[in-house]
Amino acid sequence: MSESYVVSIDAGTGSCRCALFDQHGNQASFSSREWSHPTISRYPGSQVFDTDQNWKLICASIKEALGKAHIKSPEIAAISASSMREGMVLYNNEGREIWACPNVDARARKEAAEMMKEGLGEKIYFVGGDWLSIISPPRFRWIKRHKAKVYNEMAHMTMLSDWITYKLTNMFTTNPSIGSSSGMFDLSERCWSNEIIETCGLPEDIFPPVYESGTVIGEVTKKAAQETGLKEGTSVVIGGADTQLGLVGIGAINPLDMATIGGSFWQQTAITDKPVIDPGIRLRTLCHIVPNQWMIEGIGFYSGLAMRWFRDAFCDLEKKQAAERGIDPYCIMEQEAQKVPPGSNGVFAIFSNIMNAKRWIQASPMFIQFDLTSPKESGRKECIRAIQESAAYVAFGHLKIIEAMLNHSPKEIAFAGGAAKGFMWPQILCDVLGVRVRVPIIKESTSLGAAICASIALGKYKNMSDAVKQIVKYEQIYSPKIENHKMYIQSYEKWKEIYTLALRIVEKKLARPMWSPPGF
Repeated sequence: MSESYVVSIDAGTGSCRCALFDQHGNQASFSSREWSHPTISRYPGSQVFDTDQNWKLICASIKEALGKAHIKSPEIAAISASSMREGMVLYNNEGREIWACPNVDARARKEAAEMMKEGLGEKIYFVGGDWLSIISPPRFRWIKRHKAKVYNEMAHMTMLSDWITYKLTNMFTTNPSIGSSSGMFDLSERCWSNEIIETCGLPEDIFPPVYESGTVIGEVTKKAAQETGLKEGTSVVIGGADTQLGLVGIGAINPLDMATIGGSFWQQTAITDKPVIDPGIRLRTLCHIVPNQWMIEGIGFYSGLAMRWFRDAFCDLEKKQAAERGIDPYCIMEQEAQKVPPGSNGVFAIFSNIMNAKRWIQASPMFIQFDLTSPKESGRKECIRAIQESAAYVAFGHLKIIEAMLNHSPKEIAFAGGAAKGFMWPQILCDVLGVRVRVPIIKESTSLGAAICASIALGKYKNMSDAVKQIVKYEQIYSPKIENHKMYIQSYEKWKEIYTLALRIVEKKLARPMWSPPGF
């Protein structure tokens, strides 16, 4: 057997993941490494993407995934990559990385504020579909001001999934889905915006050529083969942005398809056949993986990462039990939370805010309304359920905005990502949204989406529609419980009001926000 598998690499906010799929889209192996992004104390809001260390973690994931499946490198036909959006990497003339940040880097606060005063916020938003919060223009201005040597040396710029393909092929490229997350694209043209680049005073030649996802752009180099365990000469295929590839991996490739991607961040999405930009400047619009399609999304900030934080901060017992039983700690956490009725016995979790691109401030993380007279009914298990309910409330708020923008209400949505692996979170989402929720067999839909792009490039399928029809399968459809939905609608209104009051604490500088964007 040779060239029967494809490899997918996903560089997410909280981890890197490597998945192997056979030619029929069946997942043969999976490996991951959690990572974090260090801060620089003298630059408030900064987060650094450590390219050296993170590349080592990616290589380790690839080798482990190959080893788990007992697959040899000659059996790999192609490799593709995805990543979090917005994060970017700068390189010098020699192709060495000289600066990199993840999506949530927020050091360019002063620069974003300046650009807003100059009227550039709305100008960029209505061309590129995103606000100045975590996109590239303020970051370039920050680098020019604080890192003059880096600014003068920069010869190339890529997004993070492009960085992975560069490490594999030594070629600089991008695609519309990840490139548009820079805020420097013309959405309607699906390419770099000369207007925005000129406005930012940047040289055009640092931006890489744009190829649609599913294009073979090179081969694994000798150096990359030695580092990853892959075979030199293996085809490398353009993948793209994590959310959009996740939509491909659950079959959301047609206008008005709607889905929730539940990773470290949660995305509530809708597909359109033209770039529809929110006139209220709340949500964002990016290019989809599929040519001539776009995506509207509302982002739940750290909605999934909040569960990981709670696991590591308060669930040592569950982690110990999970290790003894050989299962995921989240399974035990959900088993405990399942004992709690909808509404979490009155406990509310305050984490992500509903997206407002123009003023996307997150409250200080908190739980509220414990009953001190009833510790058995007001403790850790209530907090776990409250975290899941708060993520669903944010998704519901985004869905209502999307419905108003498109004048369309779905009867069903798809749900994928790490959060969809549980048995409780999908039902909570279903009950809060009040629509059916489909959960795919392969929850790591971003990895599957990248694998689908690779398989199409190899000629295994005629087109995206053909591949999705044959590969994407669902294991369960959840139906909303009407009584729960009615209760959740009332609870959602309370949660929104509590969140508004929680923000006032931050605005009065009595507590730190979970995250605040540049410019605020």
